[in-house]
Amino acid sequence: MKAATPGPYTFILEATKEVPRRVSHPSRRTIGLRVPDHRTTQALLEALGEPLLATTLIPPGEADPLNDPHEIRERFERALQVVIDAGACPMEPTTVIDLSGDEPSIVRLGRGDPGTLGLSAD
Repeated sequence: MKAATPGPYTFILEATKEVPRRVSHPSRRTIGLRVPDHRTTQALLEALGEPLLATTLIPPGEADPLNDPHEIRERFERALQVVIDAGACPMEPTTVIDLSGDEPSIVRLGRGDPGTLGLSAD
């Protein structure tokens, strides 16, 4: 994991007792961990000194995520306290690696090369 973070990967890990139930998978007690390689996100993490809870913004009834801060503000400004314009995010999703079992498995192939982690996409 250290070689791939920060980067375009999401890792599924077993949730410990310290992880609140509302943020872990309800039936598997797992949690996704992502350390983005994004200057603004890194600055927020450093300033806070603790993890952030975040999600991809896919509006109800839509299939694609929003990544334009101007559109997000226009559509949701009454529901949000703040929108940080750090530029649009890549539309291709991260590569998701499940580390909660005996062997690592690729759940979704995305921007991250599994070969970086010694895994094959086969």
